[in-house]
Amino acid sequence: MTLAAPLSPPLVARRSPGLPLDRLVLGKPVTEVAALLPRLFSLCRAAQAAAVTTALGRSDPAQAQTQRDDIGREILRDHLLKLCVTWPGHLGLGARAVPPLAPLTDANSDPHPAPQGLLSRTGAAGSGVAKALFGPAGTAPATPQDFDHFLASDQGCAPVLRGIDQCFAPGKAVAHALPAVDDKTIWGSQAIENSTAARHLDHPVMAHLAASRGRGPLWRAAARLFDVQMVLAGTLPAPRALAPGQAMVPATRGVYAVAIETEGDTVTALTRITPTDSLLAPGGVLDLTLASLPADKAGLGPLLLDILDPCAPVRLEARHA
Repeated sequence: MTLAAPLSPPLVARRSPGLPLDRLVLGKPVTEVAALLPRLFSLCRAAQAAAVTTALGRSDPAQAQTQRDDIGREILRDHLLKLCVTWPGHLGLGARAVPPLAPLTDANSDPHPAPQGLLSRTGAAGSGVAKALFGPAGTAPATPQDFDHFLASDQGCAPVLRGIDQCFAPGKAVAHALPAVDDKTIWGSQAIENSTAARHLDHPVMAHLAASRGRGPLWRAAARLFDVQMVLAGTLPAPRALAPGQAMVPATRGVYAVAIETEGDTVTALTRITPTDSLLAPGGVLDLTLASLPADKAGLGPLLLDILDPCAPVRLEARHA
């Protein structure tokens, strides 16, 4: 596939300034910082909490499993919201019923707790999530042929994905194959693919979509199906320490990493790398995606930004000649 980008993207992204994190955490006790980060960055509270405790070596096996489960519920909550409510709204399809989920283990950790219902990954509520998204089969399409049949159907969230597919021609609003996020690239300065899709690069359906449409809106949206499948199957990657004071954890939008330096019980340095940092990096996914968006599709900017899903405020503006 030849990916041709316009000389001047029709839209430019403006990011709001971030929080002055150094002023908020440096010189503070470790326990205070560990409690503060999940509250400051509440969209992914479970991931924030797991990253800090894992980096500091303060997560025992039982706590690590609880944190992994909480991250999974956080991911399910956010993916269901996109697939059942916000994306259908952009497409004029109307919101779909959102299956119930159990709240996070810490009832105070989630500012938007979901109602009771998900008793276990394989329980009745888990089955409800699977059927709501995948249809009667209750499982994500495993092959390109399965996905194509699913996309043409009215089962589960297929109409939403089909609507996204119809909005963007192959090769449009795509980002070419950037290096995937890993233990080393997460800390580097080069643009990387740090997204939900990066967890599923080797899936046959994702490879099929990358080849037939490019790494664009449908490729990124479909990745959420395989994320849901992963969470329900209990195969979401676990939070893990990379080095003393460093950890990397899965999150809704990709991979989140933190590096903490301490003296005694005091935080002396803290570095956070989020999927949104990778998304908005110069020459990163957002820049590349906007560069390949045709001018006559600028009106799809809100849908496109919602699919890319930055966790910080971003405003798209028309580029003026």
